[in-house]
Amino acid sequence: LAGRQKFKKQPNTFKVKVVTMDAEMEFSCEVKWKGKDLFDLVCRTIGLREIWFFGLRYTVKDTYAWLKPEKQVLDQDVPKDSPITFHFLAKFFPEKVEEELVQEITQHLFFLQVKKQILDEEIFCSPEASVLLASYAVQAKYGDYDPNFHKPGFLAQDELLPKRVLMQYQMTADMWEEKITAWYAEHRGIARDEAEMEYLKIAQDLEMYGVSYFAITQNKRDTDLLLGVDAQGLHIYSPNSKLNPNKSFPWSGIRNISYSEKEFTIKPLDKKKDVFKFYSSQLRVNKLILQLCIGNHDLFMRRRKVDSIEVQQMKAQAKEEKARKKMERQILALEKQKREEAERAKEDMERRLFQLQDEARLANEALLRSEETADLLAEKAQIAEEEAKLLAHKAAEAEQERQRLEVTAMKTKEEKRLMEQKMREAEQMAVKLVEQSERRLKEADHLKQDLTEAKDAERRAKQKLLEITKTTYPVRCPSAPPEAADFAYESASTRFDFKDSDMKRLSMEIERERLEYMEKSKHLQDQLKELKSEIESLKLEEKHNSYGRY
Repeated sequence: LAGRQKFKKQPNTFKVKVVTMDAEMEFSCEVKWKGKDLFDLVCRTIGLREIWFFGLRYTVKDTYAWLKPEKQVLDQDVPKDSPITFHFLAKFFPEKVEEELVQEITQHLFFLQVKKQILDEEIFCSPEASVLLASYAVQAKYGDYDPNFHKPGFLAQDELLPKRVLMQYQMTADMWEEKITAWYAEHRGIARDEAEMEYLKIAQDLEMYGVSYFAITQNKRDTDLLLGVDAQGLHIYSPNSKLNPNKSFPWSGIRNISYSEKEFTIKPLDKKKDVFKFYSSQLRVNKLILQLCIGNHDLFMRRRKVDSIEVQQMKAQAKEEKARKKMERQILALEKQKREEAERAKEDMERRLFQLQDEARLANEALLRSEETADLLAEKAQIAEEEAKLLAHKAAEAEQERQRLEVTAMKTKEEKRLMEQKMREAEQMAVKLVEQSERRLKEADHLKQDLTEAKDAERRAKQKLLEITKTTYPVRCPSAPPEAADFAYESASTRFDFKDSDMKRLSMEIERERLEYMEKSKHLQDQLKELKSEIESLKLEEKHNSYGRY
């Protein structure tokens, strides 16, 4: 069993995962495959022909390395994981993206990688340029701006600006979106590949675009510096500044680059210039620097030569493809324009139809209202006519009433005058009666006084008569008979009795006249009261009639 395990057959393949900027792929590779075999497989899979810009990068310890095409994959310092992870990235950058990047897939991969480097702040970008780049990124993703579709907040889930820019200004996400959208609206009509190319054309002018930085020292006393390698040449920076190099060595001015262990030597083409030496502490980093220098220099020299047949064919095909796509976009734009015009015409027709329907509805409503108004006006006219007749009748009645009131007023005035005259006459009569009453009372008082005096006189006369009788008739005259004496006495008594009856009768007459006067006076007072009440009622009736006329 141990022998069988010892001679156990090793697997013939290994698993690889390749991560591009917009996809992940897994491959089963043969053990004997070199780096070029895997790289070519990836390029064929994604349809990439401009392979000289790209490479497969992997992480090793605290740095990264690029897969060497001439060595077997498993013989390199690749991770021992399964599957082994590689990142398909741009290793070298063009000097002028518009001239060198031919394929649309190449442009797209560069666009995605550069955008990620800007958002991750590996490439410094000013706030103004960041907003402009973000607007082209939005155009590439969403197409033409449509305010009916792209409502406020549609960019809330998109990462478009570096965090440094967001923190630099006291602005909300809505404010940033408003600024980006303002630029985005200006890019109408730009296709996705054109928007990505515009993005790269702006990004290639940034100071840190396409530069790979490495920590170096100029001498063994550890004076820290940064080495920058890009498509233009080599640059020496201060540790705190990656934007402005202290010294630059363009590829056209470099005669030779060599390194021995940790020491690099840059020999200028101009022999009068000093040789520049720097040191790097790690051997793996030194190899990486040398790879980048060789690759960038080769591309630099290649750009200055006539394009190969393959590149010429690619450019011709790309030109034809762009012309075809441009024609298709123009046709599409024309069709879109015609469709939009047709839709606008349809909307205008529908709007006009709705407008005509509204106008017809309003006209019908107006007609109904006019008919109702006509009926109402006819009814009102009839009512007005009846009211006019009624008012004329009332006016006639009012006129008759006025005339009657005038006659009544005249009669009332005449009656009032007569009543006042009667009242005056009654008052005069009352005054006369009062005067007569007073005169009668005075006469009655005189008569009473006379009666009293007469009674007194009678009493005195009787007394005297008695006295005379006593003195004259106690002794009878012998010559006169007794019957004569009695007769004389009776005669005297009869005379005196006559006087007493007259007095009574007079007193009774006086009393009767007084009672009659009192009764007449009472009757006159009642008549005066009746006259006054009639006069008051006439006055009230006259006032009521005057108010009625007003």
